[in-house]
Amino acid sequence: MMFWKRFIGVFTARNLEFLRDKESLSWNLVFPLVLVAAFAFLFDSDDRTIVSVGVVHEAAQEQVGSEHTVRVPELESLGFVEQVPYTNREQALRRLQQHQLDLVIAPAEQRYWLNESSPGSALAAELLTARSDAYTQEILTGQALRYVDWVLPGILAMNLMFSCLYGVGYVIVRYRKNSVLKRLQATPLSAFEFLLAQVASRVWLVIVTLIVVYLICNAIFSFVMEGNYLLLILLAFLGSLCISALGLLIAARTRSEELSRGLLDFVAWPMLLLSGVWFSLDSSPMWVQQFAQIFPLTHLLDAARAVMFDGAGLVEILPQIMILLAMTLAFLLVGARLFRWIGDGR
Repeated sequence: MMFWKRFIGVFTARNLEFLRDKESLSWNLVFPLVLVAAFAFLFDSDDRTIVSVGVVHEAAQEQVGSEHTVRVPELESLGFVEQVPYTNREQALRRLQQHQLDLVIAPAEQRYWLNESSPGSALAAELLTARSDAYTQEILTGQALRYVDWVLPGILAMNLMFSCLYGVGYVIVRYRKNSVLKRLQATPLSAFEFLLAQVASRVWLVIVTLIVVYLICNAIFSFVMEGNYLLLILLAFLGSLCISALGLLIAARTRSEELSRGLLDFVAWPMLLLSGVWFSLDSSPMWVQQFAQIFPLTHLLDAARAVMFDGAGLVEILPQIMILLAMTLAFLLVGARLFRWIGDGR
């Protein structure tokens, strides 16, 4: 009898605690609705694509993504042909060599490129030449990039993201709620020293974990690697530092574990869906590609895949490095400014 009284007492108290936390209650109701709506809006389409064609028009960089995006009129009526705009010819040709595109067409030059080792490329060329004989053919070769090769950076980046966000953000909130930070405040330890130790610990652990996972997986699958491993380690360091700083910013004053988890999910899931972790954004609407640029994971993955698959050097990935550094600095400055040991402005 006493067991049930204690059980009902604790059960009721926890329910009341949750119901009185209006922020967490609202988040638990809103977030699933937002997630379902996002999936329905972004991915609910009758996609019958069989052939993917890269359409190159380097002089139209400002126009790509607008109503004036260059198209191949001969293929416009074919609903199963997807036309992906590119302003960078070299990028499109690399996609063709890696079998990520079936054909690359430059309408203004009346030229197209096919990959002779790709059956899909031959099919796309037949469709184009059957509708027009005005195009000049050029042939490329290249081995297919396996999906496991392409998705590996995404999986490692996803692990990095969750580890840094929750390993810094959620832990700090838990420390605050359990009064650990209150006790630390009474010691000579400064806020800067505490935060620096938290970020440094997480970055070191993440880099070691990523290296171990990569080495084990590479021994089994033998991944494609055209670039420099040191650049990949540098990117892992910058990416983990940036996302750890983002976790610090989210946890700067939050006291509720439920709210902090909701906020971390609010940041993590859009990055997971829109940063190119599982699939390329090349064929997505231009506004989606532009929106994805606000996420540090997007720049980390773009740079990592450029190093691994295109053999990019430091100069080629310097823009992504500078963006990651700028984001890190902004997150750290704002997070350190907002940080409180106890919360509620104290």
